[in-house]
Amino acid sequence: MSSSETRERLLRAGAEAFETDGYEGTRVADIATAAGLSNGALYSHFGSKGELLAEALRAHGSQELAALFLDDPDRSVIDLLVAIGARLVDPEHRPGGLVAEALVASRRDPDVAERMSAHLADREDWLIELIGSAQGDGLLDPSLSPEVLSRFCLMILLGSLLMPSVGLPPVAVDDWSAFMSRLAVALGPPVAEPSTSESSTSESAKNQGAP
Repeated sequence: MSSSETRERLLRAGAEAFETDGYEGTRVADIATAAGLSNGALYSHFGSKGELLAEALRAHGSQELAALFLDDPDRSVIDLLVAIGARLVDPEHRPGGLVAEALVASRRDPDVAERMSAHLADREDWLIELIGSAQGDGLLDPSLSPEVLSRFCLMILLGSLLMPSVGLPPVAVDDWSAFMSRLAVALGPPVAEPSTSESSTSESAKNQGAP
């Protein structure tokens, strides 16, 4: 087995272990055993469990984040926000177990935090570009800050990954989707109010037609 194949086997076993047992509950020996390798083989590629998680995040976390963000070049930003919102409370469509573990581990391990920051920065740049494009097309209020709206989306998405661990009862998916649809409408461009002259003309025409 080549060195790259050994490394990939360890990364895959590590990603699965972290998602199943959590970062704190996963032992290096468990990852090595799951990969069919020795502890020595693992340490020849990774200096610590934190480094392994950081590399697993680099190798597999981008796919999780892409699934979480529902990357789709043909989807409008409004449709994207509504679709993401609907999936946040649907337990059958909530990816991101590895990302959630990385969020927790980032509080203690600077290597994991650095990797996580890089991944999230990529997704945030993608969102900012998408939001700016939607504002240019007249789909979103141009007065909104793309950076603020992007950060809001990130906070909602990442928070949704951690909520299941506290055991709160889920809200109805239909109710949540309806709320997200209302929110998306609120983020749209402001409706132009008729000018004073237009209002006067309309009122005059209405009065002329009155019996």
